[in-house]
Amino acid sequence: MHSILRRLDLNLLVVFDAIYRHRSILAASNELGMSPSACSHAIARLRDALSDELFIRYGNAMQPTAQAMEISAGVEEALRILGDQLAAAQPFQPATSRLAFTFAATDFTAFAVLPSLISRLEKEAPHLRIKVIHSGHEQSLDDLAAGKVHFALGFTEGSAATYEGVEGFNCFSDEYIVAARQNHPRISDALTLDQYLRERHVAVLPWSDAGSVVSGSLSKAGYRRDVAVELPSVMAAPFIVATSDFLITIPRRAAEGLAKAVPLSLYPAPFKLPMYTLRVFYHSRHASAPAHRWMQDQLRQAFSSA
Repeated sequence: MHSILRRLDLNLLVVFDAIYRHRSILAASNELGMSPSACSHAIARLRDALSDELFIRYGNAMQPTAQAMEISAGVEEALRILGDQLAAAQPFQPATSRLAFTFAATDFTAFAVLPSLISRLEKEAPHLRIKVIHSGHEQSLDDLAAGKVHFALGFTEGSAATYEGVEGFNCFSDEYIVAARQNHPRISDALTLDQYLRERHVAVLPWSDAGSVVSGSLSKAGYRRDVAVELPSVMAAPFIVATSDFLITIPRRAAEGLAKAVPLSLYPAPFKLPMYTLRVFYHSRHASAPAHRWMQDQLRQAFSSA
């Protein structure tokens, strides 16, 4: 069953994967620490072995052929699994490691987690690669269980308990606060519940399968807010709030970060809300690998003093 592999230098698949991701021989050679000519020679050997051009130059990019596109996902998955298994058997050296970690997250959770984490990794492990893929709450857990990602970021336990082998820990907890544009015409030094309910609101709902914690808490108290804009992403939210009279209710860490980019005033929420707790999920299949344990520690330490 391995007759093709016996005739193939598996290092060629590493070159294939790098060129496929970058669409550039130069970028691939830089990542792999080899010369462009050696990279070109390697892909030429793989072309001969597979009897396909694999990549065709179009403009400034190397575009994959139909066969290259067909095998790319399998090659990436095989290399990831092999890399994880071999890494688990080796001592992890963060200062020199070139491992790649894949996170599943919304842009909101990436905004909350990655700046502190990347700042830490830049010093501790300058050659690591971090890849973030966007996925819904349930999809991220599916990807985790399937081995497509190393970590999934989510703010509730949700149905994680139903996934065999999925474990997790709290990354950090935060209170919800309200943000409004500076010099709001009807809100000055304080925000009352009556004022809050009279205003219109921006709601960020990144997961279609999860309702709003804010609206749910208001409903339990017998109130309802007027949502003017519902967004799947946090990126546009602060700019909408800064140029309108709308309010947004989000965790303090995110609000304070956004207030550095646009002029916002921040207020305590005038009603009871549960704490925002961001959890990090991972699968037990990775948990014993030294590199994975190290990354867990980096996530915990990045927020231990927050």
